[in-house]
Amino acid sequence: MKKLIIVIPAFNEEASLGTVIGKIPRTFDSQVSVEVLVVDDGSSDKTVEVAERAGAEHILSFPRNRGLGAAVREGLKQAYSLGADAAIMIDADDEYPAEHIPRVIQPIFTGKADYVLASRFRRRVRGMKLYRRLGNYFFTALQTVLLRTWITDGQTGFRAFSRPVLRNMDILHDYNYAQVMTINIVRQGYRLTEVDIPYKVRETGESFITFRYLSYVFPAIWREWRRNDVKKVRNGSFVYKKAERE
Repeated sequence: MKKLIIVIPAFNEEASLGTVIGKIPRTFDSQVSVEVLVVDDGSSDKTVEVAERAGAEHILSFPRNRGLGAAVREGLKQAYSLGADAAIMIDADDEYPAEHIPRVIQPIFTGKADYVLASRFRRRVRGMKLYRRLGNYFFTALQTVLLRTWITDGQTGFRAFSRPVLRNMDILHDYNYAQVMTINIVRQGYRLTEVDIPYKVRETGESFITFRYLSYVFPAIWREWRRNDVKKVRNGSFVYKKAERE
C-alpha cells in the first residue's frame, strides 16, 4: 500500500478549505491510501476548525503568519516524516481542481517522473486577470530559459512530488516558493513533467500576487540560481549541503 499525502497550505481560507478537502478523491486506487495535511499559516479565522470538520487527518499550525514558502516547505517536510511515498500540494482557495489528483499523481506512481506541475496553460484559460496572466508567462519563460526545460505553468499551485524529491528539495525563501522550488528540484537532476488541468477563477479570499510580489521573487530566483551547494542525483546517491536560510 502506497501512502499519498495531500498538503494544503492555508491562510484565512475558511470559506473554501472545506470544499477543497471534500473534492479530494480518497479511494481512486485500492493500492493507495490518501491522507490530508493542512498547514495553517497563522490564520485568524476558522481555518483550523473547518479543516477538522472536513476530515483532515493532520493539521500543522504556525503561531504566526510565516509566508507561503514556509508553509509549503514545512508541510512537505512533514509529509515526508509521516512516511509519504508521494505528496501533492494544492492551494486552499478552490482555484485548482482537486478531483484531478489521480491524473496529476499518475506520472509519479508509474515511475515516469519525479516532479509534476499541474498546468493551467496547456488548456484554454478564461477569466484570469491580465497582470496575473502576464506574470505567469514571464516567470515561466524565465524558468524555461534558466533550466533549458520546457515549462508552461511555472507558478501553478498544484504539484506532485516523489519521496526522494520530498527528502532532498530545499526552499530557502519564506515569502513564496513557486519558482525557486522548480529550479532547486530540476537542478538536482529530477525528472519534471506536466499534466493539463482546467482553470477556475478564485471566488473567495484574496490572491497574494501583487506588483509588490515582484520585488521578492527576483531576489529569490537569483539567490537560488547562484547557490553552489546543489548536487545532482547520481546512481541513487545524493550529496547536498544545506544552505543557511534567510
